[in-house]
Amino acid sequence: EKPQRGEVIAVGPGKMGEDGKRNPPEVKAGDVVLFAKYAGTEIKMDGMEHVFMREDDILGVISK
Repeated sequence: EKPQRGEVIAVGPGKMGEDGKRNPPEVKAGDVVLFAKYAGTEIKMDGMEHVFMREDDILGVISK
């Protein structure tokens, strides 16, 4: 399937590493990213569609 494109609206605190330390996310709000068509969970809020996903599901950052 063709990858989807979207803008990052919000980012969580990052994933917990095996060493117990939190790894900061590599993406930030405003980044435009590519992700697989079936990645994440689609939620409709206030008439807009949002996709909640892990950073691991992002294929790449197009622009920052």
